[in-house]
Amino acid sequence: MARATVLGRLTWRVATVAVVRDETASARTIVLDVPGWPGHLAGQHVDVRLTAPDGYSTQRSYSIASAPQRDRLELTVEGLPDGEVSSYLTQVLSAGDPLEVRGPIGGWFVWRPESPEPVQLVAGGSGIVPLMAMIRTRAADTAPAPFRLLYSARDPEAVLYRDELSGSRRNGSGLDITYAYTRRTPRGWSRPPGRVDAGLLTAAVWPPELEPACFVCGPTGFVETVADLLVTAGHDPARIRTERFGPGGGRP
Repeated sequence: MARATVLGRLTWRVATVAVVRDETASARTIVLDVPGWPGHLAGQHVDVRLTAPDGYSTQRSYSIASAPQRDRLELTVEGLPDGEVSSYLTQVLSAGDPLEVRGPIGGWFVWRPESPEPVQLVAGGSGIVPLMAMIRTRAADTAPAPFRLLYSARDPEAVLYRDELSGSRRNGSGLDITYAYTRRTPRGWSRPPGRVDAGLLTAAVWPPELEPACFVCGPTGFVETVADLLVTAGHDPARIRTERFGPGGGRP
């Protein structure tokens, strides 16, 4: 049975694009209907394969943004300059189009709702995508663990899921969100533009004595810096899970 499950995850499936939704000027969410999809855990990813009429194919990995459910999943893709796959997904792909996917993949960078400890999420840019799957999974739980999110973005217009996150803050869901803007802040913002530093981390994250599970996702440099700051602040390295991406157009 275990071998059959693994082989199933290695099988390419032809999904159908149900909806495409722009999140920012450069990022798009793609909602897929996937017959036979086995479900996933919050934090996992999929491979996406594109094949040209001449037989040339290429693939990339993208984090899943949606809470676990059967036969449907959401990906949010940030379009990159000259990105071979991301440009197609964010500018050409339309509702009704087929798309090959394989997965779910990954078992380390995942959150399960039965885990009771506080959760600290730290996102840099599109690193919010797999963390959003965790936030959405938590929202559907009957006894949600306490969550905090520290989200670093270039400016307010670069924030993914902006309306949904704002709604979470207003509706008393218990999701505590802190934003850090690196280039331009909203008018009247109390903190000048800048990267996440030790002072902001201390003010925004759960204290280490609460032993939170920490999930950090973003560009490699961001992730390494935040992980080092968390350890310096006293967090147990064994409770810090990281997911990083580079310039090649892969996940998140």
